[in-house]
Amino acid sequence: MGGAQSEREEKVSLELTEEILQSMEVGMTFRDYNGRISSMDFHRTSSYLVTASDDESIRLYDVASATCLKTINSKKYGVDLVCFTSHPTTVIYSSKNGWDESLRLLSLNDNKYLRYFRGHHDRVVSLSLCARKECFISGSLDRTVLLWDQRAEKCQGLLRVQGKPATAYDEQGVVFAIAFGGYIRMFDARKYEKGPFDIFSVGEDVSDANIVKFSNDGRLMLLTTSDGHIHVLDSFRGTLLSTYNVKPISRNLTLEASFSPEGMFVISGCKLDEH
Repeated sequence: MGGAQSEREEKVSLELTEEILQSMEVGMTFRDYNGRISSMDFHRTSSYLVTASDDESIRLYDVASATCLKTINSKKYGVDLVCFTSHPTTVIYSSKNGWDESLRLLSLNDNKYLRYFRGHHDRVVSLSLCARKECFISGSLDRTVLLWDQRAEKCQGLLRVQGKPATAYDEQGVVFAIAFGGYIRMFDARKYEKGPFDIFSVGEDVSDANIVKFSNDGRLMLLTTSDGHIHVLDSFRGTLLSTYNVKPISRNLTLEASFSPEGMFVISGCKLDEH
């Protein structure tokens, strides 16, 4: 009985407030990178964090102990975007070598490729995994969005777009969004081939989409764009609730943003233009 209790993790609930956010400080800094961090992802049920860097490395961290558990180099293919699967030591990542745009399912335990996903013909710029099912979507500069099953090498569906796409599943995996050209198109994941069931506008901002995401409760969405805007929308009605300006940002870099767990705050970061 006592052993079972000792193995059980204690979770502390903390309500985020402006005062708490302002009081936060840097707890640990890792300086072993030789290039920009291009992507990072927290695992949903463990304390793991994975990062991808321009130095062609993938790093796995345990944020609970603030330790780097593993570094894996991807010198042949490079690495740009990385996402956890449901398994805490298995990731899907995109290449950055300019000649092979395949996505790869990689086991971090033994550094082995479990599957290749081939179908894109230009750089993959968006990658989103479904939290409830073994499927994911990817958007590319080849102006396609491909739908995948982690268990199959061939894509399960294809949607053509008229611009650089940003993609995201909602938390339930029932709906996914594709953003480009100043609009967010909403799709039912079960009948996406019928086209979007709704289209939301973000006003006059028609610059390239960077990131689109849902809040954990599915009620809100955010879209970042290359003009340095962060738009927050009601995900049911499509109403534009607020826009934050982060200017000027460096060209060819992604303006990243995420909701806090309860959706009350938006956290964002990007290198600013030095000119």
